[in-house]
Amino acid sequence: MGGKEGRVRDEKKLEEKKLWEEDKKRLEELRKQAKEELKKEIKVERGLVRVCETTIEGKLKVRHALLRVKGISHALAIAIPYAAGINPEERIGNLTDEQLELIEDVARNPLKYGIPEFLLNRRRDPYDGKSYHLIASDLTITVKQDIERLKKIRCYRGIRHELGLPVRGQRTRSTFRKGKTVGVQRRKK
Repeated sequence: MGGKEGRVRDEKKLEEKKLWEEDKKRLEELRKQAKEELKKEIKVERGLVRVCETTIEGKLKVRHALLRVKGISHALAIAIPYAAGINPEERIGNLTDEQLELIEDVARNPLKYGIPEFLLNRRRDPYDGKSYHLIASDLTITVKQDIERLKKIRCYRGIRHELGLPVRGQRTRSTFRKGKTVGVQRRKK
């Protein structure tokens, strides 16, 4: 009695498994077709775009492309296109030269376009007390000048920079060892 029913159950399971595998193959084919269609849909006028001293791929959306520029954060990358009146979902390769210049101007002078001060990366500058937003080479130069000032006045942070040690209070027992093995060696008897 049990033998015949067992064979029937096994045959049903095999049929279900075959159907499931066929469905899986169909879904994979559909996914591949959808990916190919998406790749075809992305049409870009320019392959590479130069914005704020940075070369960016033209197929990236504006908000993602701005993240490639040194000194532009996630929040600012979303705020810049809105302040410039550009759709943040637009591909950066499809923008005109005037729009790219406008984006660069907004990135360099965000306060002029109504972007709030808390999104800037240089608030209350120690030299003149004004707030700025620095990007690309300006940011690199300013950070180097700040570090040199710390070294010159011989403050704790400046000395740590000179010695190549961690500046922000991290432990140094097991990390920041350059070229040495970590651990304790036994004395030879």
